[in-house]
Amino acid sequence: MAEINIFLSYNNIMSLIKVGVLRGGPSSEHEISLKTGKSVLLNLPEKYSGSDVFINKEGDWHLDRRPSDHERVFRSVDVIFNALHGSYGEDGKVQQTLEHFGMPYTGSGVVASALGMNKILAREEFKKVGLKVPKATSVSADEGSLKEAERVFRTISPPWVVKPISGGSSVGVSVVKSLPALMSALDVAFDSGQKVFVEEYIAGKEATCGVIDDFRGEKYYALPVIEIIPPSRFGFFNYDAKYCGETKEICPANFDMSIKKEIENMAKKAHSALGCRHYSRTDFIVSPRGGVYILELNTLPGLTEESLVPKALSAVGASYGDFLDHLIKLALTK
Repeated sequence: MAEINIFLSYNNIMSLIKVGVLRGGPSSEHEISLKTGKSVLLNLPEKYSGSDVFINKEGDWHLDRRPSDHERVFRSVDVIFNALHGSYGEDGKVQQTLEHFGMPYTGSGVVASALGMNKILAREEFKKVGLKVPKATSVSADEGSLKEAERVFRTISPPWVVKPISGGSSVGVSVVKSLPALMSALDVAFDSGQKVFVEEYIAGKEATCGVIDDFRGEKYYALPVIEIIPPSRFGFFNYDAKYCGETKEICPANFDMSIKKEIENMAKKAHSALGCRHYSRTDFIVSPRGGVYILELNTLPGLTEESLVPKALSAVGASYGDFLDHLIKLALTK
């Protein structure tokens, strides 16, 4: 009998789908990616065998805590769950590598990832499908912060939101009201890249909405809209507000039903406009004067315990494990 049990256990292990959970990476969002990947590993359904695929900040690959390389990793797993955030993991670069080796993976493909990561390119796609975006311009470090700040001052009324063109988790984002403060904010943002994005500040309530492909009978299923109320000392939903544990996240949001439906439809339209797949999360501002503005789309939103997509899943009675199962199935079939 013991031999039979051992045989059955061995067959069960061999039949499990091997999932490599890709986390870490060289971006400024390295630590958040570690948390997302940890949450995924802890919540994989029993039919999956999870392997920790860690990339350090220098770009070195590890498989279950041992030094490795991407080719060896790909030979060891059936599918990659992409839990990276920021540059390399979310901008199409790792997606190119995965596709070159024919490795199935979760999340958007090369083009959608590159578009979603570049705020200038993404907003142009949003405008093409009729989505309302704040007035904005890009500035270059080559021109100098003084010259570029003066140009922004002449073309967009303060306050301004200064952002790196690429990146997430609100890293390097500032809201400023004066020319000297704008120059300083540009200098900070230039640390993240030679191109920076400046847009008009839209006063209003912050909201976000997730979208899942082929879920509950819908091609694009919109999760409940979440209203975000950061602590007043932060002023907006910046990096510290996202992870301080004090921000109020109301799900479902308390907006009028018409506003919630508008946000859901805009999130679906943005997801489709960039050609996203599997899932995404889009951020908005609800202005009492100008309606709903789209800010940006996240092709690999955070999946930590504090993250917004898991909260929205819980609100509609969907478990985290079932969500991961759904994404892995999509990766293996599409």
